[in-house]
Amino acid sequence: MFANRDAPETAESYLCQSANAAGVVFRNWRFMFIRIGYDMSFQTARAVPMNLVLYTHPSRQGDLLKPDFIHVESGWGEEIPVHMFIDTFGNKVGRIVAPGGRVRIWSENTIADSGMPDSIPQTPAERWQSPPDQLPPDALRYLMASRYCEVDLLQSKAWSLFGHLPPGWARAKAVVDWVHNHVTFGYQYARHTKTALDVLHERQGVCRDFQHLCVSLHRCLNLPARYVTGYLGDIGVPANPAPMDFSAWHEVYLGGRWWAMDGRHHEPRIGRILMATGRDAVDVALTTQFGSGGLLNFKVVTEEVAAGNPAIGPLPTQWQHRSGGQEEAWSGYGHAMTGNALQMCG
Repeated sequence: MFANRDAPETAESYLCQSANAAGVVFRNWRFMFIRIGYDMSFQTARAVPMNLVLYTHPSRQGDLLKPDFIHVESGWGEEIPVHMFIDTFGNKVGRIVAPGGRVRIWSENTIADSGMPDSIPQTPAERWQSPPDQLPPDALRYLMASRYCEVDLLQSKAWSLFGHLPPGWARAKAVVDWVHNHVTFGYQYARHTKTALDVLHERQGVCRDFQHLCVSLHRCLNLPARYVTGYLGDIGVPANPAPMDFSAWHEVYLGGRWWAMDGRHHEPRIGRILMATGRDAVDVALTTQFGSGGLLNFKVVTEEVAAGNPAIGPLPTQWQHRSGGQEEAWSGYGHAMTGNALQMCG
């Protein structure tokens, strides 16, 4: 493992050692390949417009080994066109009209990843929490209440729990620690109407509920926080026997950038593949149907690709310098329909 190599004490080596101390098996300090994809089917009685938040985030497009396409097929095998646009949060969104009957939506790809665990602020500048009047305008909306994050109703609780701590990374970490230690995970606790306030009272939920409570408490403390959806496989951690699903985490704005945090998966994790960000789960619902329809099946794949696997093609240009020009490979939880929106719960 990297922590045992003769290497200078850099931020990267510190992160790796921190991950090892938390029980994360670190794979490689240069890069790895991760296979990602999904396959889902819906049934509708008639033509239904749908929005699909199923692309990899624009910030990760250059890491994909092939173009990012959403394939949509009718029950009789006809290819249905997908029209893409960028939403107000910077996410790629596909628009389709399901023709009625069965419709299949699928994609598969391979992505190059650093193989590094989640970054942790290392310097006072990185840990710094800007006061609201000094935040960039596009971060201000992540201080406000939203559908699942009742900032106005959680203010007193947040300040009573964390107001004695200095603002910045230490306070943000204390929020995540508290949520992780006081909320119990279970798929049986999933409910599409559950809000952050409900999670606080019930102390139970699925991964999106952990994130909604974290996001709400951060915002109460004047720290911008946004909800994230993406892929997170069992890389460097014991395999979870439950069926693979998309995952949820959140990000906080410190030191002029966004940092990944996770109220459920508490240790630094390897292989987070960003798909979309928003105020809460409403903004990043995987699918939104403008009409009635039901989910028939749902499968997600997120797994490290072993060396020599034929799925690995040419390296993306920005990764070639990490292997000296050699193309080497190093060596995946529930969902719910919120009205007409499919949101991940695991």
